[in-house]
Parts: sequence; C-alpha cells; structure tokens
Amino acid sequence: MGDRIVAEVFPPGEFIREELEARGWTQLDLAEIMGRPPRLVNELIAGKRSITPETARALGEAFGTGAQYWMNLEAAYQLHRSKAPDNRIARRARLYAKVPVKDLLRRQWIKPSPDIDELEKRVCEFLGIPDLDAEVVVWPHAARKKTPYNDISPAQIAWLCRARHLAATIPARQFTNDRFEEALHLIRALLPDAGRVRDVPAVLAQAGIRFVVIEHLPQTRIDGACLWLNESSPIVAISARFDRIDWFWHTVLHELKHVKNRDGLIANKPLDTDLVGDKATRHEDKPEVEKQADAFAAAFLVPRKDLQQFMAHVRPLYSKVKIQAFAHQMGVHPGVVVGQLQFQGEIKYYHNREMLVKIRDIITSTAPTDGWGHIPA
Repeated sequence: MGDRIVAEVFPPGEFIREELEARGWTQLDLAEIMGRPPRLVNELIAGKRSITPETARALGEAFGTGAQYWMNLEAAYQLHRSKAPDNRIARRARLYAKVPVKDLLRRQWIKPSPDIDELEKRVCEFLGIPDLDAEVVVWPHAARKKTPYNDISPAQIAWLCRARHLAATIPARQFTNDRFEEALHLIRALLPDAGRVRDVPAVLAQAGIRFVVIEHLPQTRIDGACLWLNESSPIVAISARFDRIDWFWHTVLHELKHVKNRDGLIANKPLDTDLVGDKATRHEDKPEVEKQADAFAAAFLVPRKDLQQFMAHVRPLYSKVKIQAFAHQMGVHPGVVVGQLQFQGEIKYYHNREMLVKIRDIITSTAPTDGWGHIPA
C-alpha cells in the first residue's frame, strides 16, 4: 500500500474506495467508525472534499495506515492538479542570483521587460556574457586565467561592469609611465585647494587614465577600483560614497598605485572597500598589494616621517590652527591631515569634521558620473 504512485493522477477518494472494498465496508460503516457525517465520506470519495489533517488522522486510525499516508496522497494529488511548473519563476530566481536586478533597473543600467527571455538577454549584454552560465570577466587577466570571482558579490560585479561601460565612452591618450609620473606631479599641485578636485579627470585623461564616478550599490561598500579596457587603457573608478576630501584623495591615490603596479591587468583584482573611515579595514588584515597602495597614498599626501613628527610635537592638543599650519606646510588641504589623524587614532572621528569638506558635487561636475540623479546616456 505504501508503494502506490498513482496518487499523482487519482484523487485520494479512489484509495478510500479501495480500502472499503478490501474490508467489505460501506461508506456508512466508515462514517460511523470515524464518527463523521456520511456526507463527508461521500464527498471525500467523490473528490469533492480535500483531506484535512483531522480527517487524515481519522482515516489513518480507521485503516491502520497512519495520518501521514493520507496527507501525502492529498498533497500529491493537489500538486498534480496545479498548473505545470512555470520555468519562468526558476529563471527569474537564477537571474536575480546573478545580479541585483532591481538595482540595475532602478539605476537604468538595463531596461525593464516583462518577457523573461528579453530580460535575460539585457542582463547578459550588460555583463558582457553570452549566457547566464558564463563567468563574468571584469579584469583582462581573468579572461586569460579564467579566475573565478568567488570573493566578489554580484552587486560588486555589476558596479564594475557599469564602470567599464562608462569609461569606454571617455576619450583618453594612450597610457605611458612617463605620462603617469607627470600626472602625479600635476596632482600634487591640486591638493591644497578643495575646488581643484574638479581638475582630476582632465589630469588623468592626459595621462591615459579614464576616471569615472559610480554611486555604489546597496551593501557593496565599494570605495574604488582599478580596471583596464585593454593593456594601455587603465580605469580608475570611485564611488564617492563618503563625501569628504580625505576619502577622495586617499582613494584616488590608492587606485593610482594599482595602476602603476598594473594590478587588474597582470595580477590581482583590486576592488577596494572600506578604505577610509571608522570601519576601514585595518592595515594588518589587508593583502600585501593593498598595504602597498595604502602606504603610497598616505605617503604621497603626508610623508609618514613628517606626520609622526607632527603628532609627537602636538599631541594631544590638535588645534585647528596647528592642523591648518601643518597642512599648509605639507601642501595639502587641512581635511587630509584630519583624515590621517583620525585613521591613526590620534583624534576621534567626530573631531574637526568641519575640515572634511564635501567634494562630491565638485568632482561630479567634471567627471563622467552615474548616480545621485546623473544618468549618462
């Protein structure tokens, strides 16, 4: 009896009828045994009434089969009666696991479509893959080595793909080491004045580096990334998720160190999260390549020896006047010094915050931008 499989086709009432015939019982007999109205037994056998847990227990006791047997028959029959499986549901689930579809639609990175075939096609075109089984390749070296992206979330991959799309629209010279060094020289002259942040995209473009600003997606915690369109076309992408000058300069210079190393082209996959702020990843927990990028950025802004001498001389009385004077001496904006003091634990993250001037509106006025209402074609 437990091996029956026709429950996928026949209602449980057919099995009740067989049990009655095997025992020589009538429907009235079963009704009296169960203590239920005869009409209920008749409707069960006719398939007009579903088996409830209470009825299943009563049938199980009457026939000695157990309640679960009848519940299984009822469940199998109801599944059989339901519509054939809609593979569109499974396909949508798979698509949503591949990318944060709602975020892509909200940011207008893909166009909406009620047709699952068309929606899959648009997602694949956005990711640059032939089908959903293919691995997304963001960095050129990964295409050669077929490196999996187990350490990068679907939302982070989507952000990186958007950065590549936007960067591909930017004209830039061919990247060379000499032009890179010249760009660093020009950047140094921009550091004291927050308003000169607007010149960064042009300076980097002259060096052959495409610079883009992409608002981060929820839960990604992205600060920046170094990518390459090809072997002579680096991209520096930042999220500007923290609207403060120290974050901006540290992130840009951190990514420029990745460019100098050819990270993302011949080795590593530098997607950077939590670079600056009270939740920044501690130095000792980072890979060596990230430690080098952090050290480069910090030293470029304020040489470590000079910062240590300043701290030893001034602590714990870090007045605004002293910070401003040291920043002027170093040729940087005072907010840069505040950021480094905060990161070193010399001052709290809520101290001197007025010096951490906002730069997002400045940089998005000149850099190709996606986010905060900016929707480039």
